[in-house]
Amino acid sequence: MRACRLTGEPWSLRLRKRGDAAMRGGPFSWVMQKLLHLSQRVRVEILELLGHGEQPVHELVGQFDVSFAAISQHLAVLRDAGLVVRRPDGRSRLYSATPSGLKEVYDWTAQYRDYWRGKIGRLSKYLDEHP
Repeated sequence: MRACRLTGEPWSLRLRKRGDAAMRGGPFSWVMQKLLHLSQRVRVEILELLGHGEQPVHELVGQFDVSFAAISQHLAVLRDAGLVVRRPDGRSRLYSATPSGLKEVYDWTAQYRDYWRGKIGRLSKYLDEHP
């Protein structure tokens, strides 16, 4: 089980202690957890690389300036979030992105897309009328 480097607590316990309603089973808890898991740039870059096709860990390590263990930990977090899947291939493990893992985030942001389209449309119209 992964633990926080500062407190030594398991990550799942640390998230629960934060007190955010979203992290305690609120209506957007899964969305918030996925966003939290993607809060590190390396994880987003790993997800983008895996979006082009499955890769073994050692190939991913070669594309970052971090250790094998660090990439493995990032992959474990992404796997726990349902954003990547792992399959055995001989002695190695191949990872690939699961686009469906981001569907909840996409669906949640849909409500804001319409709102911002309207705002941006009105701003565009205003700027056209007032050059």
